[in-house]
Amino acid sequence: MKDAIVTVFGGGGFAGRYVVQALFEAGMRVRIVQRDPKAAFFLRRGRVGQIQFVAADVRDKKGVARAVSGSQAVVNLVGSFADMDAVQTEGARNVAEAAAAAGARALVHVSAIGADPESPSRYGASKGRGEEAVSAAFPGATILRPSILFGREDNFTNRFARMLKLPVVPVIRGATRFQPVFVGDLADAVAKAIEAPLAFGGKTFEIAGPEQIGMGDLLKRLAGWTGDSPHFIDVPDAVAGALARLTGWAPGAPITWDQWLMLQHDNVARAGAPGLDAFGIAATPMGAIAPSWLVQYRKQGRFSGVKTTA
Repeated sequence: MKDAIVTVFGGGGFAGRYVVQALFEAGMRVRIVQRDPKAAFFLRRGRVGQIQFVAADVRDKKGVARAVSGSQAVVNLVGSFADMDAVQTEGARNVAEAAAAAGARALVHVSAIGADPESPSRYGASKGRGEEAVSAAFPGATILRPSILFGREDNFTNRFARMLKLPVVPVIRGATRFQPVFVGDLADAVAKAIEAPLAFGGKTFEIAGPEQIGMGDLLKRLAGWTGDSPHFIDVPDAVAGALARLTGWAPGAPITWDQWLMLQHDNVARAGAPGLDAFGIAATPMGAIAPSWLVQYRKQGRFSGVKTTA
């Protein structure tokens, strides 16, 4: 697949920048598709002739078909907590059908752990129906289901690091377990799936980190890396559920009803499910790299002497 044109929907997003870099390193040419391509222009530095930009929305079937034309491979990274069915089900179908019509050799669809058409949450259900639509339209698609992604530009570790500056931090469903995975590991898996569609096509992989950790323990670990010592208060389920139901519809609400439903289940890989190891990738521990950017939240900044851990 060297020099192949790989069309990446959502290539300018958090995960997208890492996926695009992994594809570059594998010697591929990349076509980034976004509603606003200018938001991805930062990726073109030093990549003359290796990168293209196209404006399209996954909800627009004709626009998706034009964007995919001439591609040897396609990657769909697009997800949304708004208009979920249109983006994550119908949008996923549009991308898969366009990839098949264009004669693409490989399609990588990035879904999420917990994707299930029968999920009580709209997010999980729309992701599950999206997987079904992709497999029906492009049977040789590789489906990757990551857990929570972390990385320098994420809205996960950074969001909580800012929250830890408060004197009191509420903890909702602190026992719910996650298996955070480094975004660079996901990107490497995408590139390998594109390079070897015969080995990875038609299969589903659960992409997770090396450690399962409860939300409460995760917050305490982050506090150790940022040098904060807030008072943690476990919010009773009855209170958190009522809050999500009553205020979850409002912009900026601490938790939506759909998020509350997702928190009822652990976000971890199923026992025995193929994951990063199937690609020959050793999962990166959060403690090995996250302190390197979380140091900015310490009072002394990068001079605080915080150390990374395995």
